[in-house]
Amino acid sequence: MDAHEHAAPPPAPADDRLGRLVERRDGADFPFYDGTPVGLSAGRWTTVCVACLVAFLVLSFVPAPNDLLALVPRILFTGIMLGALGWATGPCWRAIFRRVGIRDVGLMVLFAALNYVVTVLVALLVSSLFTTSANSAVGAPTGGVAGTVARYLGTAIQLLGEELLTVLPLLALLHVLTVRAGLSRRTAILLSWLVTAVWFGLLHLPTYDGNLAQALLVIGVARLVLTLAYLRTKNLWVSTGAHILNDWTLLTIGTGTAALLV
Repeated sequence: MDAHEHAAPPPAPADDRLGRLVERRDGADFPFYDGTPVGLSAGRWTTVCVACLVAFLVLSFVPAPNDLLALVPRILFTGIMLGALGWATGPCWRAIFRRVGIRDVGLMVLFAALNYVVTVLVALLVSSLFTTSANSAVGAPTGGVAGTVARYLGTAIQLLGEELLTVLPLLALLHVLTVRAGLSRRTAILLSWLVTAVWFGLLHLPTYDGNLAQALLVIGVARLVLTLAYLRTKNLWVSTGAHILNDWTLLTIGTGTAALLV
């Protein structure tokens, strides 16, 4: 089937869902991978994943000499991926976002705190075993008040993009592993969760001067925690909110801990 398929499969059976600590028992499932609300052809999935890579290259190589000008690559970074998703799914692109309730706001805070604690503990362990590098992207805001506002705003936009950079490939992998490879939903989720954490960590190699241990262990483990927020809620706003709270806290503290910013 070339583009979209509208036949919705039955909900995943209870024994094919991850445990209660991972997936809420609210009947929600991940969009697109199984044809709900629309299905994507292999070509469209490929285009979405290529758009993720192109967006990352734009973020990495478009010049950004100060925080105000950095808004340009950050907006492009996020916009390219949202545009590709919109092209592939039409108005159904909104399915990766859900309404945010009070419980979801609480989960943003919870996962931000959990991510902070886990990241610090893993970073301490890694630094005791390996040589580590400071985050080359961390520095004082430039451009006075306007620059500071641009730093926080730009960070939020970029972090939404980083969630897309993880979740869109995760949904593509879920499709390949379940529909194409015939794996169980549960197995496919676990594999996709791990693979996209590795993918996210490897993309941070330039940030940490090629330090593989730091990128895979510190950033990769932090990514597992943040992706868990999406796995639990099926709502990109929740994982994005947790990511923003975590990084804004580190940005505001402005201590050596900020070198862990992801």
